[in-house]
Amino acid sequence: MSEKLRYEDMLAETQAQPENLSAIFEGTDNTIREALSPKQILSLHRVFLCGCGDSHHAPLCAEMAFESIASLPCEPMTAMQMARYAADQIPVPFPDDPLVVGISVSGSVARTAEAIAQARKRGALVLGLTGNPDGALAKAAHSQIARMRIPALPKAPGTTSYAANLSALYLLAIRLGEVRNVYHQTVANDLRAELRGVYEVMAATIEATDRLASQLADEYASVPEFVFTGHGPNYGSSLFSAAKIIEASGASAWGQDTEEWAHLQYFCKHSPTPTFVIAPPGSGYSRSLELVHIMKRIGRRIIAVVDSQDTEIARLADVVLPVVGKVREAFSPLPYTLAGELFAAHHSRATGEPPFRNFAGVYGAETTSGNFIYTETVE
Repeated sequence: MSEKLRYEDMLAETQAQPENLSAIFEGTDNTIREALSPKQILSLHRVFLCGCGDSHHAPLCAEMAFESIASLPCEPMTAMQMARYAADQIPVPFPDDPLVVGISVSGSVARTAEAIAQARKRGALVLGLTGNPDGALAKAAHSQIARMRIPALPKAPGTTSYAANLSALYLLAIRLGEVRNVYHQTVANDLRAELRGVYEVMAATIEATDRLASQLADEYASVPEFVFTGHGPNYGSSLFSAAKIIEASGASAWGQDTEEWAHLQYFCKHSPTPTFVIAPPGSGYSRSLELVHIMKRIGRRIIAVVDSQDTEIARLADVVLPVVGKVREAFSPLPYTLAGELFAAHHSRATGEPPFRNFAGVYGAETTSGNFIYTETVE
């Protein structure tokens, strides 16, 4: 590439997320309402969600919404798992059941298109969540798609596209619950309004966190490794946050389930490894609190991503990156990923490393060792 990728683009995109999500909310909601007929929805007993990279992390974050809001069992998995292993085994007890959703904003990721093609061949109801109505995913889904109209953005580690995917999945969960009479239409509209209100929490969180994340990135400019922990819907947030570090500055980063940290990263011998603890109020908070005590005992640097009114984990942390406002746990990944996104952009600046290694040298798609995520599907 002739033009160097810039951390400023990632930072500006992250800062503009609340405005961008608000701008596309009505369109996304209408798209989701039109994607499946009431008859198709009433046939459903189970949902599978699949994608690659960020589009895999979003389903992990959305699982709780489908189960708690739509009252449907939900299984998120990688596109590779669905395409090569699960599609041939998923139960198809009735027509249009289960629903398999494939997620790819570009619409060109080969494994996701393959996963949808294989699930459709099995007899499942499929839906492509994509920004490209003419891409491989749309073709594999035979144009059974929900089209995302995400604003054009400079090339940078994606944050808006991820948040837009999450919003769309939450709206899909609400729609499924509404049509299946899990709750009245009035409640469904209240849930939509509640989701839209999360964008205000995101705006307040960015304002409170951005400067702190910048200072922290300067302090950790020479640090080679980071760990993020999360649980429930925010296990996906830990993976996504780690992914943004890798994409933005090239530092090594782990995303890990809160409990699994105690079984694995606990034994890492570099005591001061910065460890971001993503812990909103909810079912897993008490376990995070227990483990923060252990993290301190073994010398970890603890960065708490917690509610701004938190008094327990916050008092034990070295740094607090606050989330300003109350959000139900099922929607919490939207504001609770912002700290990692902002930190990643600032870490790119502090280290002088361009995002995605500027797609230069061995990282260039034009080289023989380049990127093969868009190669054709295997039928």
